[in-house]
Formats: sequence, C-alpha cells, structure tokens
Amino acid sequence: MIPESVKIVEVGPRDGLQNESRVLPVPERIRLVQGLTGAGLKQIEAGSFVRPDLLPQVSDTDQVLSGLNLDAEVGYPVLVPNMRGLESALSAGAREIAVFAAASETFSQKNINCSISESIRRFSEVAKTAIDQGLKVRGYISCVLGCPYAGAISPEKVLYVAGALEDIGCYEISLGDTIGIGTPIATRVLIDTITPHIPVGRLAVHFHDTYGQALANILVALQAGISVVDSSVAGLGGCPYAPGASGNVATEDVVYMLDGMSIHHGIDLGRLIAIGRSICSLLDRPVMSKVNRATPIDFEV
Repeated sequence: MIPESVKIVEVGPRDGLQNESRVLPVPERIRLVQGLTGAGLKQIEAGSFVRPDLLPQVSDTDQVLSGLNLDAEVGYPVLVPNMRGLESALSAGAREIAVFAAASETFSQKNINCSISESIRRFSEVAKTAIDQGLKVRGYISCVLGCPYAGAISPEKVLYVAGALEDIGCYEISLGDTIGIGTPIATRVLIDTITPHIPVGRLAVHFHDTYGQALANILVALQAGISVVDSSVAGLGGCPYAPGASGNVATEDVVYMLDGMSIHHGIDLGRLIAIGRSICSLLDRPVMSKVNRATPIDFEV
C-alpha cells in the first residue's frame, strides 16, 4: 500500500523560521522560497499572517508573496489565525491558506488563547470566507501524539478535531507531532483510528524529530497509504508554544529515504542540500539534517 509518489510540503519558510532567534529580512526569505521552488518543491509555506509582535520571524509575509510568482504551478500557502489574518492574506494575493487547531485543550489555550471548540468555530468562518473567495484551505492539528502540558492525547480526540476540520472544508488535514514524542506503534494506532472515518488521501503527516523518531513514523504513515509529508529544509523549526520541541524532520532526510524506496518526489537533493547549508549559515546555526551533514557536495544555489 506504499504510494508510488509522495508530495512533500516544505514548511521551512514558515514553521522552520518562526522559532529562530534571528529575523531574516524579506529578500532572504524570498530567496529561500525561490531556491526551494528551483529544487523542485511544489508546495511551500511562504509565511504567516499572525501578529508581527508575536512572531516577527514570519512578519511581512505580504512582501514575501509580492516577490513570488503566484501564477506558477507551485502552491504557496500561508498560515491564517483569524478573519483579520485572512483579510491580509487576500489583500496579498494568497491562493491558499492553512488553519490550525490542536488536539490538546491546554495547548489550544496556550497557542491561540481559546478552547478547541472555539477554535473550530473561529476557523469555520475563516474557511467559509476563504473558500467563497476561491482559496484552498488546509488544516493542521497540533499535538496529535502528545502535548507538552497535558501529556498523552487520545487518538479519538484527534479524530474529533480532524472531522471538524474536514467539515469546515479543509481539503487536507496534516497530523502534527508538535513535540516529536511519537513512536511508530503510536503513529499506526492514530492513523488506524482516523482512516475509517477520513480518507487516507486527505491526510498528511507533520513530524518533529525531537526524539529521533520522525523518519520511522513517516515510514509507518507511508505503509498506511499516506502520500503527503511535511518537512523543513535542514531540519529548521520548533514551536514557540511547545517547550523542548526540536525542529521538523529535515526535507533532505525525507528525500534520501524516499530515493532509497524508489518513491517519486521530483526534488533535486543536491540543490536542497545547498539551500540547507546556505540558510543555516545566514541563521548562524548548525544544519540538523543528517543527510546534509554526511554529504560531501559543493553546489551553489
């Protein structure tokens, strides 16, 4: 049941940058997105329309979008927390947005200052308006395998949130292991709980690699038929509201594994490695991708 091809959703320019101490200027963020596009990625998170005082690392996303070719056959989704954010996204010419709920009540309060049910009501209005305006809406669920505040999360709770996001019109629902605590068996139990109710073709996975389990969990997801994987170049990332969470699984590592499984993805690994090294140099931080660190390659972006 392993898919013959996989779509990688590159979250580095949004999820990857939002926890960094350094704020990259807009031209560098545009260059990062353009480089990832040139490497063959077809879905790249371009930024977020949250309050700039909360996440200055991804502020000025309207300027980032203005520097991209939005008519290209590449999706540049942006994260939207509320109607004000949607209005800004529409004004900037966004074609796709992402909304985000949590499977943990405590995390929902810490992250967006409201309950799970209130977040769904809020995003229902956002999604309806976006869809009426011709935008696609993707849904994220945080803490699907554990919460930094509440501990274990039941798969049934995740199913409830996933069903709610499907009901409000999300074409795809990304299951996020925000603190990277998940293991393969837990991942399988979660997917087996959800897929009888939501088609596997509408699911994606989003693993952080805090405990080194991300690739193993992705393999389990692939074996279950899931064909969309979120990842971040060089393993950038973390969550400001999840203490201890490390970066997202590195895109280079995912691509290397897919190559070894003869699964098509359309991404140039050499270019990707060069982009990872370049962005980490700008951020003055180490590359977290094991494949990147192990590869002796001299390739200019």
